[in-house]
Amino acid sequence: MKILLVEDEKSLSRALVKILEHANYSVDPVYDGEEALDYLADGSYDAVVLDIMIPKKDGLTVLRETRAKGNNVPVLLLTAKSEIEDRVSGLDAGANDYLTKPFAPPELLARIRAMLRIKMQAEGADASGTDIILGNLRLSRTTYELSSPNGSFRLAGKEYQMMEMLMTNPNALISTERFFEKIWGYDSDAEINVVWVYISYLRKKLDSLNADVAIKASRGAGYSLVEKQ
Repeated sequence: MKILLVEDEKSLSRALVKILEHANYSVDPVYDGEEALDYLADGSYDAVVLDIMIPKKDGLTVLRETRAKGNNVPVLLLTAKSEIEDRVSGLDAGANDYLTKPFAPPELLARIRAMLRIKMQAEGADASGTDIILGNLRLSRTTYELSSPNGSFRLAGKEYQMMEMLMTNPNALISTERFFEKIWGYDSDAEINVVWVYISYLRKKLDSLNADVAIKASRGAGYSLVEKQ
């Protein structure tokens, strides 16, 4: 899943990127409110971690403008302010949750997971458990392990994100561009053919697990996870 991180303190931003990427999120860090609105315009994010005290446009302004455009992406506000009035202002502006600095990384991750569960439920997805099950495959959202009765693999970050997209959208065609946008981001230095490389990694793991589903390529269109014939 892809997160936009809006934090102008560079050292904290770098630390948060490492924490989020270690938890297998794809992260785009930005450092001011105008940049945040530009990034949010394409609607490709699953969640936003948004500091209130940022330059050019403050976090509450970014939040209000985002909601005014009909974008309901889950937003977790970060701030050093702890007064009740500040928390109320943030929630009234459309925030889903509020975390006061300093905070513990496990709490940040837990609050993000909670927001994403609510988002999935609103979209009709099954968020009752931490595992995704399809055929004889199980993908753990906590250990990032892909398993079948024949064995298991702990997936690397981008492998996990790609497999999560495939297993939560069975039979759906996902374009190469969509994978690249959601997992690497268009600011990445990677080439788009990196998607094919990771598809190859996952296919080898599915074969080793004797999975009863396979990744099907549609030339020039993308990939889908389908039941083996």
